[in-house]
Amino acid sequence: MSAALGPRAGRHFVAVTDPGTALQSLAESRGYREVFINPPDIGGRFSALSLFGLVPAAIIGAPVDALLAGGAAMAEGCRQHNHANAGLELGAFVGAAALEGRDKLTVALAPSFASLGLWIEQLVAESTGKHGKGSLPVVDEQLGRPEEYGNDRAFVSVASESDSPDEESLKALEAAGHPVLRLSMRHDGLGAEFFRWEFATAVAGAALGLNPFDEPNVSEAKDKTKGLLADYAANGRFDDQPATPPAAAVRETLASIRPGDYVAFLSYLPGETDVESTIAEIRHALRARTKAASTFGLGPRYLHSTGQYHKGGPNTCVAFVLTADDESATPIPEAGYSFSVLKRAQALGDVQALQAHGRRVRRLHFKSASTAAAELQRLFTEAMAQP
Repeated sequence: MSAALGPRAGRHFVAVTDPGTALQSLAESRGYREVFINPPDIGGRFSALSLFGLVPAAIIGAPVDALLAGGAAMAEGCRQHNHANAGLELGAFVGAAALEGRDKLTVALAPSFASLGLWIEQLVAESTGKHGKGSLPVVDEQLGRPEEYGNDRAFVSVASESDSPDEESLKALEAAGHPVLRLSMRHDGLGAEFFRWEFATAVAGAALGLNPFDEPNVSEAKDKTKGLLADYAANGRFDDQPATPPAAAVRETLASIRPGDYVAFLSYLPGETDVESTIAEIRHALRARTKAASTFGLGPRYLHSTGQYHKGGPNTCVAFVLTADDESATPIPEAGYSFSVLKRAQALGDVQALQAHGRRVRRLHFKSASTAAAELQRLFTEAMAQP
């Protein structure tokens, strides 16, 4: 585009950034159509109702005025000092559950709002997972029978006016003694839901005695990634010899799972349906066998989500980092390496960061990304087979 349009190319772009960033300088020097400067004191995960969320929403035609009106109404409600305060109710539930050892916050969303789970995951995990404490959000798990869960679970149900989570399963869980909080939201009330969860997360942080607005461990994987990229620049390769481990090694890692632990699948494989469905099946089988909660994170996105919790939360993490040889190596302009190299450095950097915190981590590397799902299924099927 730049070659075809010349100096007019910048008019096809807008930027949303904090003041004084390199992106602001780039946008101004290249004549972007608009540069939106966000208030610098809003952390990324709390920025859904700031310019970072509202500008993209406006571009796709979302009702921005309705989003803001809903958020403002919820903000006014959260000034109440009683149960009418929806944010306080949710935050107190999350915080109290975590203090009682129920630190796996299982969120059951109405199907029409399923994608909201990824945002809730980042907000809660990155805000509360630090200093050996926290509440781990599990946002994409199909509800199961009460006997499939340990006593480390708390459940939040979010229904809409048109659909809801599995109410029969929720009733069974509640009858078995698991705490269940039921919330409702409207399709035109997304802004209100954003504010409710942001306020609740701050309340939960206060209940746990931690600062929900910092992320002290996020930079660790970044720093290790930079070191690996520097080594790659010097040597032209990474100092690792990846190989798919045998099923016995996976079985050994699974055998370390204890009550209260959780399993994190951290995938640098292509975001294909067969990979995600295979991991979902493995997670379901693990829950039935061990009662352990599990999460799925696509790298490197999860590094700014559950990644903080993995390293800063309680040492209950059993992590499987999934990598594969890439079929392409698209160069990054002016970087001196490809996206494939960058992705590998991010995966290895997080492995090193997890190990530095004493986490149980197993890297599973596959020679072909296209066959990784089948190989993953075979590994775990053999590892979980009865001896």
